[in-house]
Amino acid sequence: MKILSIVGARPNFMKVAPLHRAFQRYQQIQSKIVHTGQHHDALMSDVFFQQLELPTPDYFLGVGGGSPTQQIANMMLAFEQIIDAERPDLVLVVGDVNSTLACALVANKKQVPVAHVEAGLRSGDRRMPEENNRILTDAIADYLFVSEPAGLENLKRENVPDDKVYFVGNVMIDSLVYYRQKAATLNEVGRLGLEPKGYVIVTMHRPANVDSEVGLLSILQIVEDTARHKTVLFPIHPRTRNNLKKFGLTSRLEAIPNVRLMQPQGYLEFLDLMEQAAIMITDSGGIQEETTYLKVPCLTFRNSTERPVTVEVGTNQLLADLNPVTVHQRVVEILDGKAKAGKVPDLWDGKTAERVATILSQ
Repeated sequence: MKILSIVGARPNFMKVAPLHRAFQRYQQIQSKIVHTGQHHDALMSDVFFQQLELPTPDYFLGVGGGSPTQQIANMMLAFEQIIDAERPDLVLVVGDVNSTLACALVANKKQVPVAHVEAGLRSGDRRMPEENNRILTDAIADYLFVSEPAGLENLKRENVPDDKVYFVGNVMIDSLVYYRQKAATLNEVGRLGLEPKGYVIVTMHRPANVDSEVGLLSILQIVEDTARHKTVLFPIHPRTRNNLKKFGLTSRLEAIPNVRLMQPQGYLEFLDLMEQAAIMITDSGGIQEETTYLKVPCLTFRNSTERPVTVEVGTNQLLADLNPVTVHQRVVEILDGKAKAGKVPDLWDGKTAERVATILSQ
């Protein structure tokens, strides 16, 4: 059984790495990796392949940049040639980025079965490009591997047949469990002269937050308010950095005391920093999950989440009013010892990839 696994953007690498390892334990599975090139920056891609011990991709499509339409169209044209050359038995896609949808569509048109890992997640906000990618990918997938109970409910509501749906847990947590000890040996916290729980990490990259001056000003206010209490580490996503420059706000950010601006971090470095942070303030989907597993307080600067189990069971709090004042209130409460207690959701145990491999090998 030949499986082509698709990676393109930073979150994909953490999900495909444990799947590729699991597939290699089965003699009947031939696992190949296709990198679309959606994240072509070395800081957003190369370092992840190295740290997650992924082999050099069997194919690199080199499709990066351009509008979302151009990106998806170019990916589809390039991936169609791979399908024709390889004639795989299955195409596996993860998450909700443009690479996910583009390659799933090509496989569907070529009558190759599609497996979607992290299926069924819904934010309810169709203005998010990722939401539409999720819905469209699930509509054509043949295997839908679900990470949390809400995913089962969403797929049932969308009339996806039960025999296509499998509750397997969260493959992102597989990487966290596998690399947690290795990340700790880096001692990034000590190397940066920080104390455990003596800092807050801020990450922001979603278009709704960083593509407008209003959104960026809100982020600057969050950073400024938080830095009055703790050192703020702010690894800046390329999109955020470019927009800060576009709106002339870079110097204002750089002038805020007690803030450390950083390049995007490697997976291991960021995992060590995240585990020992006092609070995470983010708009990321994956960080909501990782902090829930690590039991680190997380404030999500979004008005909806496709990962409700992180709020219902985990340590995540959704800041639906998108108000910096609310963020500051929550930061103060957490630092005063009123952090939300959380627990690890069902099947987030580091064994999800093995469950997926077992199902696909049958």
